[in-house]
Amino acid sequence: MSDKKKTNLPGGLKGFKFKIYWIYALIFVFFIGLNFMGTEVTKPTNWQEFNQNMLQTQKVEKVVIVNKEKAYIHIKKEFLYEEQFKEVSKRTFGDALNLGPHYYFEIGSVETFSNNLKEAQSEFDNEEKISPFYETRKDVFGDILGWILPLAFFIFIWLFIMKRMSGGAGGGGGGQIFNIGKTKGKLVDKADIKVSFKDVAGLEGAKEEITEIVDFLKSPEKYTKLGGKIPKGALLVGPPGTGKTLLAKAVAGEAKVPFFSLSGSDFVEMFVGVGASRVRDLFKQAKEKSPAIIFIDEIDAIGRARGKNAMTGSNDERENTLNQLLTEMDGFGTNSGVIVMAATNRADVLDKALTRAGRFDRQIFVDLPDLLERKAIFEVHLKPIKLSESMDINFLARQTPGFSGADIANVCNEAALIAARKSKKKVEKQDFLDAVDRIIGGLEKKSKIISPNEKKTIAYHEAGHATVSWMLEYASPLVKVTIVPRGKSLGAAWYLPEERQLTTTEQMLDEICAAMGGRAAEEVFFGRISTGALSDLEKVTKMAYAMVSMYGLSKEVGNISYYDSSGQQSGFTKPYSEERAQLIDKEVSRILEEEYTRAKEVLTSNKDKVEKLGAELLEKEVIFKADLETIFGARKWKSYEEEQLLKLDDEKAESEKKAKKEVVVENKENTTEVKEE
Repeated sequence: MSDKKKTNLPGGLKGFKFKIYWIYALIFVFFIGLNFMGTEVTKPTNWQEFNQNMLQTQKVEKVVIVNKEKAYIHIKKEFLYEEQFKEVSKRTFGDALNLGPHYYFEIGSVETFSNNLKEAQSEFDNEEKISPFYETRKDVFGDILGWILPLAFFIFIWLFIMKRMSGGAGGGGGGQIFNIGKTKGKLVDKADIKVSFKDVAGLEGAKEEITEIVDFLKSPEKYTKLGGKIPKGALLVGPPGTGKTLLAKAVAGEAKVPFFSLSGSDFVEMFVGVGASRVRDLFKQAKEKSPAIIFIDEIDAIGRARGKNAMTGSNDERENTLNQLLTEMDGFGTNSGVIVMAATNRADVLDKALTRAGRFDRQIFVDLPDLLERKAIFEVHLKPIKLSESMDINFLARQTPGFSGADIANVCNEAALIAARKSKKKVEKQDFLDAVDRIIGGLEKKSKIISPNEKKTIAYHEAGHATVSWMLEYASPLVKVTIVPRGKSLGAAWYLPEERQLTTTEQMLDEICAAMGGRAAEEVFFGRISTGALSDLEKVTKMAYAMVSMYGLSKEVGNISYYDSSGQQSGFTKPYSEERAQLIDKEVSRILEEEYTRAKEVLTSNKDKVEKLGAELLEKEVIFKADLETIFGARKWKSYEEEQLLKLDDEKAESEKKAKKEVVVENKENTTEVKEE
């Protein structure tokens, strides 16, 4: 019972924490109270009022001159009960009589005041005259506050700055200056990790490679008893948003081990040696909780190759941190149960010593998802969203080529917001299309003023792109084309590129030709060209230069590549002669002109259909793949991914049909058994 009462007390001791700042506050309040307690009520006045109302009426007991600056007047006790002295008759606190001083005023100079006082009392008897007293006083409390308050202010500022420098209250150090060398890694306990491989859609290859690490953390003796050495580190490499961090969390969730998560920039501080100290503390804590996983996100912040800026000396602290990391990774035993995982999208800039065997033994590439993986990612992100019954996930996967996992999550969220904005009860196909359009192209600008001639030019430009891409085998087929301004573009076309691992010369030439279709249409139908093809020209020029100088796809230049994968090549010097540069430029011009001529030929041979498509664009402003099939007929070629999707759908439908049959047979058998009984 006693414990219960103690707990229920208001402001009870449970969870009570004493803070040293409370003592400082109490001392401050005490001094303030000491200053005000017992002080007398003293009102300001002037010489005229003092002379007329107090001195001449002989109500003044004495006058005290303090520090030759102020005159303090004491009123006789018997007159304090009068109405004019009511305000000064009592003390500040309580009802006790105020014995003075009651009034004060500035005297100017002592000599002048003395003369005035003598003159004012010239008609008084000698026993009625008063003479001033002189005192020198020091304001002890004011003097103390005068040097204590500035000192306290500077101490507070210093503590505040030191606390911010050490990263606030993060990283196990409590945010104090003496704990600045503590790691800022966030420990996620095995009970708090809810992510597993089931939550990671796609990334099948990466998951296979990393399963070995999970298996070791679950049962390390399986490997160590045979004398095997487990990889000390795994480096996840891939574009942003592909799920590198999520994959690392899934590893920790599968293995059921503590997970230290931090960023590469968390090691870097303005103080020398802090980064190395934090690395040591991180590995110390991980060993204490082994088996454990250390995950360093964006490791390129501290793992860049050393010696690049040796002349400036600006990288000393970062290099010290890297050196300590290298030492720790090579220093702990193979059976300590600590595995380091790291993620970066800049693997090319990492130090060679970091990626060698014995440190980051495994480099796991996490690429952008292909068609089938995008379908799996959509299935994960669409679970919490209320979809319409007609929603086709295959369609969504086909509409998002080159999208990362984060981009797909953004599409799903944006589609839900668009549907909610339109007050829909379910998210429909059109909402997803609008979401993709908004993410890729930006917001629609229907209010933008465009003249009829400009609008017609834009319509035929986009119709040219659509026609050429539809007629060429290796060009990306059209998905949607619009002449509604979006972002900075006046018109836009969405294509479905085939996801290739290898690209042939014919494929690249077809893509260049399709990109030139817009300008070609302007020349064929209007006899003039415009600046609207700027982005197309930029794209095809880069592709043509890549064909000639990088991939060796030009017969004139030959099987030569001037591509530098190491990134060491300076941009100011070229690895070829001036004659070679002229040849490359000549080849690029030839390729572009040939493909431009081919695009004009395709448009001229289908002139009637292009005009029909352009007119439909002007009328509807947005047309889809189905509209092109109506005008040009079905496209002859299908991509391999589409065929795989259709195959998977057929297999899924077949398995569902088989499962239904099994259920029906089982129900019949159960019914027969009941009848026999």
